[in-house]
Amino acid sequence: MEIIKQFELSKEYLESLRLAIESEDLVFIEESLEGVNVADIAAILDELSMEESIYVLRALTKQTAADILIELDDNTLFRVLKEINEAEIASYIELMDSDDGADILNLLGEREREEVISHFQDKLKSEQVLDLLRYEEDTAGGIMAKEFIRANKNWNVIQTINEIRRQAENVEKIFSIYVVNNRQQLLGRVSLKRIILAGENTKIEDIYEEEVISVPTYMDQEEVAAIMRKYDLESVPVVNAKNKLVGRITVDDILDVVQEEADEDIQAMAGISGDIEESDSIFMITKARLPWLLIGVMGGLMGAKIIGFFEDGLNKYLALASFIPLVAATGGNVGIQASSLIVQSLANKSIFDDTPFQRFFKGLLIALINGVVLGGFVFLVVVFLYGFEPIFGVTVGIALFCVVLLASFMGTVTPLVLNRFGINPAIASGPFITTTNDLLGLAVYFGVAMLLLNL
Repeated sequence: MEIIKQFELSKEYLESLRLAIESEDLVFIEESLEGVNVADIAAILDELSMEESIYVLRALTKQTAADILIELDDNTLFRVLKEINEAEIASYIELMDSDDGADILNLLGEREREEVISHFQDKLKSEQVLDLLRYEEDTAGGIMAKEFIRANKNWNVIQTINEIRRQAENVEKIFSIYVVNNRQQLLGRVSLKRIILAGENTKIEDIYEEEVISVPTYMDQEEVAAIMRKYDLESVPVVNAKNKLVGRITVDDILDVVQEEADEDIQAMAGISGDIEESDSIFMITKARLPWLLIGVMGGLMGAKIIGFFEDGLNKYLALASFIPLVAATGGNVGIQASSLIVQSLANKSIFDDTPFQRFFKGLLIALINGVVLGGFVFLVVVFLYGFEPIFGVTVGIALFCVVLLASFMGTVTPLVLNRFGINPAIASGPFITTTNDLLGLAVYFGVAMLLLNL
């Protein structure tokens, strides 16, 4: 049994490793990294230069290097692939699961991909990887692996055990044995426990379970994740339109999907377009962040224009300017709260979910309560703590009440509308809602002031 060494990256070790690379001390590299988890080694490579990373990869065994490549983030992996030749890439892919190999090929350009494919020596692996390239990356077919264990319903236990031994050479983790007929159509599953406990001549069709949850190749990866989470599945079989068993998706694949989707939603809510990480280039990060920042700046300029329309009123009632930040901040906070709840409910759909109208009505009631409480609180503070005239307190309180209602409306409706048109509703929770509510909030604030203060 392989013992995984507990490893903690330190500056001292990193310096020693760099000296070993510089002096080409292969013994130190091999011994110091022996037994270290490949995820930890991938973290080490992130701290090294590209030239040093390539040297370490080539100093280790091919299988270890292949496992490390799987653990690298896409940007680092892409840079590594640019530095090694097509034959070397092919040799690494042949040591990976087919889904990981397909992911690597998808990072390459068309010409590089064809070059790598031409260097494949393992015919079966080549067929498996090429088959996966036919599917969209964000579907069940795109994330499934071709390595799994199947048993024909007509086999007896002895035949099945022999087949498991043969097929298991290419399968790292065995969760279930999938049962098929002569046309390779999925019929059910059978556990290893049942096979071991059954008699040698017992037929698989007598002990397998017909109830099995499967997903079609075209199903979106987020739906697959929801199914596996709901039914607490460690793996799920993938079938084509004819119910032929074509692959399986394991829980580690789904964890990657969940992390990827969560990162996308967080970035979208923060107003960052695209899949960006802190380690990316300055240009890529700037390109992803700048569009939404420009929208925010444009919103600010439009806000300044709105304030300019009421310049005479501000000169007459200068205290109005003191409460502009309050109105803008409250509108933004209410909008983000409302939209975040809607986005969360859309991400965790249920057949018992409220209809869009019910969500809107519920949000309206919440906004009414919040608006009354906040508006009344501000009225009391403005009049009794700050000493302004009651009419001024009424103006600020009513304006804040209206802003809360409006911001809640925008925060509730915008994600629902975006979701209706197939756009990621998470983008509604970022600068879009904040900027919109700032503009509308200012317009409402000064509109109420015009009516009540005769500006």
